[in-house]
Amino acid sequence: MIKLSSVRKVYQTEKILTLALDDINLQVEDGEFISVMGPSGCGKSTLLNMIGLLDAPTEGHIDIAGQEVSRSSDIRRAHFRNEHIGFVFQQFHLIRELSVLDNVEIPLLYRKVGWRDRKKRSLEALEKVGLSSRIHHRPTQLSGGQQQRVAIARAIVGQPKILLADEPTGNLDSTMGDEIMKILQDLNESGATIVMVTHDRDLAKQTNRVVHLFDGRQIH
Repeated sequence: MIKLSSVRKVYQTEKILTLALDDINLQVEDGEFISVMGPSGCGKSTLLNMIGLLDAPTEGHIDIAGQEVSRSSDIRRAHFRNEHIGFVFQQFHLIRELSVLDNVEIPLLYRKVGWRDRKKRSLEALEKVGLSSRIHHRPTQLSGGQQQRVAIARAIVGQPKILLADEPTGNLDSTMGDEIMKILQDLNESGATIVMVTHDRDLAKQTNRVVHLFDGRQIH
């Protein structure tokens, strides 16, 4: 499903070169749920950005679903990302002025899905995360755990094959964090391939495999 081969990422400014990732070789199988761990600044989020096609590697190759995508144009990467990848972040990134339902519909607008289908699929996604009774609420009327569930519904409304989660429980208490983890596990059991960045060892132990990073390198 996901294959990174000799991936290296260097960020360059006028005076400084920063090596964010160095010689990453990683394969994630279809339907696998892996977690990525390591100290702050070790390259975890950069790795997620590479897999999510939000950034391109300086060297190396990234294959997703049998396609070499790392050398694609920005437009093609954006199209592929919208069709195949969902994102869940530590910060919920919900639009305060929109209702829960309207927030979840956003990815489908980019696909030019008709309003009836948008509503149907958004309601189904909210049902999966247990928020079908809150569709007319605004984000500010919800708890942190509920906002994260809305963010997950938005991530899965397009039925992506891959779900990328960057510290999805980082802003939540342990009880809410466990609820979010249960939702991710259910999505994985339904077929989603999940890559999750986390600092929580207990959460990482609940995934199929843990990948460790240190100073931009994969620790075996």
